[in-house]
Amino acid sequence: MLYNQLQDAGLNETEAKIYLAALELGQTTVSRIAQKSGIKRTTVYLSLENLMKKGLIITFKIGNKAHYYAEDPRKLEHLAEEQKDRISKMMPQLLAFTNLIDKKPQIRYFEGIEGIKECHKDTLNYPSQEIQMFFSESYISDFGDDYFEEFYRPERKKKKISARAILPDNEEMRALAAGNKESLRQTKLISPDLFKIKFQMMIYGGSKVNIVSYKEKFGFIIESVDIYESFKSLFETMWSLVPEEKDPNTKFA
Repeated sequence: MLYNQLQDAGLNETEAKIYLAALELGQTTVSRIAQKSGIKRTTVYLSLENLMKKGLIITFKIGNKAHYYAEDPRKLEHLAEEQKDRISKMMPQLLAFTNLIDKKPQIRYFEGIEGIKECHKDTLNYPSQEIQMFFSESYISDFGDDYFEEFYRPERKKKKISARAILPDNEEMRALAAGNKESLRQTKLISPDLFKIKFQMMIYGGSKVNIVSYKEKFGFIIESVDIYESFKSLFETMWSLVPEEKDPNTKFA
């Protein structure tokens, strides 16, 4: 719809309606614009002032009566270019301000099965990157594998997102590791006597960590470079200390 497209070009809804009305009417008056657009005359006057400042409406008098005329629509392209130039000139100063801000981690909280799915979907926004994971068999007993089998793993593979995972060494996790190659995944197994983690953690995107409790049906995403780098360092340390699995099926090549 033209109204929406004009709003994308920088006009508000009222301005878009008034500009289109003036464009259709040609040389016209406020009363005719108000009638055509369905907008009150007082509002039309204010919006015409704004449109004149943007160079999209011109005004002139015939006798003592003000008339208005819509400028060529191609003026919108020049308007957009001017806005882009102004923003480009301001950008160095705006970025300088961001360096002065004490950046706090952003945390988003999710509940229920759909919330858990949203946590996983967020990791798919970073194609051709790697995810580092800690997770346990809780995802099978408290959530099930259907979502991962039917949606998440195929999407991750399609987007060429690889994964490294540290898992407890048990029957369920060895069965999962058997599909490493097809899932673009590497795994290392730790004795369940040492691995007491009951939740899942995913480290990804250069600044994000998400934590999911399948049993309690909630998850949250933390966005912080410092927190990301700290957990990534922890993961890499553990990964380097766990010996390679002799079974070739548990290592993606």
